[in-house]
Amino acid sequence: MNSNQSSVMDLPVLSLALAYVFVLVLLVIFRSRGIRRERQILIATTRMTIQLTVMGYILMYVFQNPSWWLTLIMLLVMLGFAIFNAQKRVKLPLSRPLRRLMGLSMLCGYLCTALIFLLLVLRIRPWFNPQYCIPVSGMIIGNAMTGISLGANKLCSGMKEQRPKIENSLMLGASPAAAAKEIVNDAFDSAILPTMNNMLTMGIVSLPGMMTGQILSGTFPLTAIKYQIGIMLAILGCTAITVVLFVTLGYKTFFTSGAALKLEETV
Repeated sequence: MNSNQSSVMDLPVLSLALAYVFVLVLLVIFRSRGIRRERQILIATTRMTIQLTVMGYILMYVFQNPSWWLTLIMLLVMLGFAIFNAQKRVKLPLSRPLRRLMGLSMLCGYLCTALIFLLLVLRIRPWFNPQYCIPVSGMIIGNAMTGISLGANKLCSGMKEQRPKIENSLMLGASPAAAAKEIVNDAFDSAILPTMNNMLTMGIVSLPGMMTGQILSGTFPLTAIKYQIGIMLAILGCTAITVVLFVTLGYKTFFTSGAALKLEETV
């Protein structure tokens, strides 16, 4: 950040309150279309407001009292909620091994990315500097959460819908890895595609949130662009590592030790 930071335009609470008119517009549209989503819209808006307000006060305290254990607690909480929400987004029931694998994949994906990006690319000193570590980690973890939930949905639905095809492949002598390869690849592709599409339009159709925030806070645009490129590559890397770990190990939970498909009720 530079000296222009002091010139950042504040947003008064009353002015911010005017933005809630967009929620009213959405409610009117849903009501006029006969779509019953009013409760979900109000809950989502209320939760967003409360969660961000609480997080704002927490971050103010953490930034004013930087310590490795506070930063670590924040990261663990973020990872815990991300894993929980990723599991909730999967439409089909998840077995206990798949749930454990989802958590371990997200943890490994984040740690690999954080070690490279935070310590070697950004060169944060000390490593627990909350001004950089927490917001950057939040963006990385959030996108990995979306990726792994998409991958899990595709993997579970594929294993269920293509069960006869997998069984036929096994009867013809194929290994579980060969029988499930197409499903695993589709799951990985589906999980990575949104990030790739986002990268394709970034800078032309949209200005990303991190870059916009830095520019609004007075950062030189080219500096903000470099940070945004770096964070997008970190997001891509974390999502790729997280999802590839999950799908390449997760399909095995659908097979017995004798290379046969488990009964659906035992998966």
